[in-house]
Amino acid sequence: MARRLDQAGYRIQGWTRTAATAAWLNDIGTLALTTSAAVHGARAIIVSLPDSATVDAVLLHDETTEAISPGAIVIDTSSTDPDSARRQSDYLRGIGVHHLDAPVSGGTRGAGAGELAIMVGGDPDTFSAAEGLLATLGRPTLIGPSGAGQLAKLCNQIIVAVTIGAVAEGLALADQAGGSLARIVGALHGGFADSRILREHGERMIQEDFSPGGAVRLQLKDLTAALGVAESHGLNLRFTKLARDLYQQLVGDGYGDFDHSALYLATNRTGVGGDG
Repeated sequence: MARRLDQAGYRIQGWTRTAATAAWLNDIGTLALTTSAAVHGARAIIVSLPDSATVDAVLLHDETTEAISPGAIVIDTSSTDPDSARRQSDYLRGIGVHHLDAPVSGGTRGAGAGELAIMVGGDPDTFSAAEGLLATLGRPTLIGPSGAGQLAKLCNQIIVAVTIGAVAEGLALADQAGGSLARIVGALHGGFADSRILREHGERMIQEDFSPGGAVRLQLKDLTAALGVAESHGLNLRFTKLARDLYQQLVGDGYGDFDHSALYLATNRTGVGGDG
């Protein structure tokens, strides 16, 4: 995402918690040593962190908020939950800072190509002010008020997780019954079973390449949040619970940093998740 913005002519000053990302960030912009230096003077501040607790710790820390210019727009692309987004928005509004919850979907490929689906919650005027910047990263859609973007992302994660599970079980059946996985996936292209998940994650399963795009532990976090929202509305999401339990088993078996397509391991490997 930072590279896309740099290529579009935006001036980047960034901060990261990890040394691995610091090196490439320094190549495309100014690497700030503190969060306050990163946000100082910025008209738009994009946050991309793993969960709401981390967003609170990094973004809402006094060192950070005191350095944000009044009238700046904070765009949180993290995947959290609607209540956290609303709470963070209220806090920032209180110090004169605008906020959009804008989680994204499309993985590292979508980010690199500027083709992310961007689900936005917040004030329409703030969205209009940030829409051009967001369009550099993909297709922004204003869903509704604060928290609506995170709700849309939870819906996205349910559909992604359950579909990955369906692809995993279909390919496990093909593998165990002696079918050609590649030919079966190819034959499904254009039919009702076709999807980006079948094509991209199906290929990962065939190649057994589970280097992370979206990590198992993050998918688990999102499904847990989705089930929390569902419970508060009296909904019993059975498929989502099953997917959550399988991802929980993968994390317990040490696969938390694998790509979420590694759900295939819970269906087609003995001793890893499931009934084996």
